[in-house]
Amino acid sequence: MLEKDKMKDSVESVDPREDQQERGHRSGPMACLRSRFIRVGLAEALCTYVMMVFGLGSVAQVVTGHGAFGQYLSINIGFGLGVTMGVHVGGSVSGAHMNAAVSLAMCMFGRLAWKMLPVYVFAQFLGSFLAAATIYTVFNDAIFDFGDGNLTTTGAKATAGIFATYPAPYLSLQSGFIDQVLGTAMLLLCLTALSDQRNKPAARGSESLMVGLLVMLIGVSLGSNSGYPINPTRDLAPRLFTAVAGWGNEVFRAGNGWWWVPVVAPLLGGVMGAGLYKALVELHHPAIVCGQNSHGEQEEMDPLEKQSHADVCV
Repeated sequence: MLEKDKMKDSVESVDPREDQQERGHRSGPMACLRSRFIRVGLAEALCTYVMMVFGLGSVAQVVTGHGAFGQYLSINIGFGLGVTMGVHVGGSVSGAHMNAAVSLAMCMFGRLAWKMLPVYVFAQFLGSFLAAATIYTVFNDAIFDFGDGNLTTTGAKATAGIFATYPAPYLSLQSGFIDQVLGTAMLLLCLTALSDQRNKPAARGSESLMVGLLVMLIGVSLGSNSGYPINPTRDLAPRLFTAVAGWGNEVFRAGNGWWWVPVVAPLLGGVMGAGLYKALVELHHPAIVCGQNSHGEQEEMDPLEKQSHADVCV
């Protein structure tokens, strides 16, 4: 009996977590990608795909449903929540940029290595292209029914706008360029503020929701001119898909050759927005000396792992 009790105690004293870790060390991961480029690229492609499926799907329902399945606001909500879900899918692996303008701005200000930029852009392009193909497959019957069997880019029965953005009839290329520079600048300005641990960052655990609300805010305030693409890869990849899927080269000629504006203007606007926040706010935070600011006052500090760009006392 005593021996049985000893055996029982020895079994119960084993920590299941330690046993699991030991088995893990012995066997190793079944399929672990060691290349950072591949891991980041796959995560970025997947989170972009998730964002675009929800976003383009919300547009498809509004267009083909003749307003019965949503209005303009539902598109803003669809893209906003799509961004939120995308951040949850790949945020801890790639940062879930899902936007070439974001990736370029991160490179410009030293938060992302330049060698990673092609990985991000390709992954975002791939995710957006596959998302467009997915929505086309799911809504194929609805698209042809809405367009009376035709795939048109302009007019009352146009369906190309489900996938890429097109300017309002009154919008000139010059005004559209300014529109996209401003929209993307506001995006990066606010994203930089939300991640600034020395200011008023998003509450821990709410980052993805705040980013989604930011995208929705841009849509409801700055989206009527051109559908607020504010993202080169989000617009160009689905546009290329529509060109090969049956809409033809008209997708590049419509709107006086509008297609290049959502590609070039967001890149410029993103750098301007992030740079503006840094120049007017981030660079002027009081220097920290051993946990105190320049006035000798104690500051509330987040854990060091959250201060990747803050001054650290040693």
